[in-house]
Amino acid sequence: MLDGFQNATRVPELRRRVLFTLAMLAIYRVGVAIPTPGIDGQALAAFFEQAKNTMLGLVNMFSGGALERFSIFALGIMPYISSSIILQLLTVVFPYLEKLSKEGELGRRKITQYTRYGTIVLSVIQGTFISMGLERIQAPGGGSVVFEPGWAFRAMTVVTLTSGTAFIMWLGEQITERGIGNGISLIIFAGIVANFPSAAITSHQFFQEGELSLFLLIGLTAFMVAVIGFIIFMERAARRIPVQYAKRVVGRKMYGGQSSHLPLKINPTGVIPPIFASSILIFPATIAQFIEHPYARRMSDLLMPGTLVYDLVYVGLIIFFCYFYTAVTFNPVDVADNMKKYGGYVPGIRPGQRTAEYIDRILTRLTLSGAIYVALVCILPTLLIRQANVPFYFGGTALLIVVGVALDTVAQMETHLLTRNYEGFMKRGRIRGRRG
Repeated sequence: MLDGFQNATRVPELRRRVLFTLAMLAIYRVGVAIPTPGIDGQALAAFFEQAKNTMLGLVNMFSGGALERFSIFALGIMPYISSSIILQLLTVVFPYLEKLSKEGELGRRKITQYTRYGTIVLSVIQGTFISMGLERIQAPGGGSVVFEPGWAFRAMTVVTLTSGTAFIMWLGEQITERGIGNGISLIIFAGIVANFPSAAITSHQFFQEGELSLFLLIGLTAFMVAVIGFIIFMERAARRIPVQYAKRVVGRKMYGGQSSHLPLKINPTGVIPPIFASSILIFPATIAQFIEHPYARRMSDLLMPGTLVYDLVYVGLIIFFCYFYTAVTFNPVDVADNMKKYGGYVPGIRPGQRTAEYIDRILTRLTLSGAIYVALVCILPTLLIRQANVPFYFGGTALLIVVGVALDTVAQMETHLLTRNYEGFMKRGRIRGRRG
């Protein structure tokens, strides 16, 4: 593994991509520390200390602590993710968008452009409600967290937060194009990892104060290591469907006659379903936190992490997005047609429609298994906080994102190494990302 990282520094293009990615993530973390004007930072920090296990605490985790400081990146990348969800759902409904999605690179750029416009609209909406809500927040010691409430503060806050989200969106696209890994995922990854030191310090303080016993701390550490190992195993696990290619004679040469396989991942969607589900829950719940209305307060209380309603809705959304995203990204009919075109077939299955039905049946069962696995891991923080009194919000979606993004990024780095005749990170086998 160490030799693999040493080899990474010897490839000029890979070295430039890694350094560029680190530089962009460093810029993102600097922006997280820049506060939005007109906010009393200490009063807001005291308010978030009381709300760390609410929906606002979850939003703060995804933003890497930017919401707690109310920095220029306070909205984070969630408006972009919400806009992506809306566009993908509309693609199924509107024929025009469906046609664009099938037009290759040109259509993809057009949909990306619409996603950017939607991100700006959602950022303006969220920024408006949040700025109005901030004016009504009372700090624990008394007084407002806003120095000079009014429309001037609201307009400035909306412009600042919208510009910050647009800049983060641009950073993510630059990382994807000129760096290594998926830019949006790496930004979320960086925000989550940035909370690890504070979580470790909090655990140490609880241990010193006697609220966490040594036995519980060791057991919790071992349990988290086991969960990480389980996630890595599940993210790399796949069902291999055997594929046989018939022999073909072209001129005087014979082609084909080879045996291969079609790998179907147990979790083909990666961390997309929990991110989408979190984004769907975060958007209305965040707005409801800042609206003084009985129905809004009721919805905010129902969607608070740890409640039964939140867990049921969260699990339901994860299962839905697992099936939805799998259906969007993988078409068994196209796969079966391509196999038939090149002379491939599944032994014992007739090529064409029967093969598509066979692949679809296996994929449906695998998606159900993957959805249950993702849902169980994602409600893990609720169990840890409720049963073990864990002093920080960790596990679940955060753990899936960290492990999944790390696997994908290392897999891309290994691909660069192997194409240039360098050894990869593993002496035996290869590190494969979630999409393998």
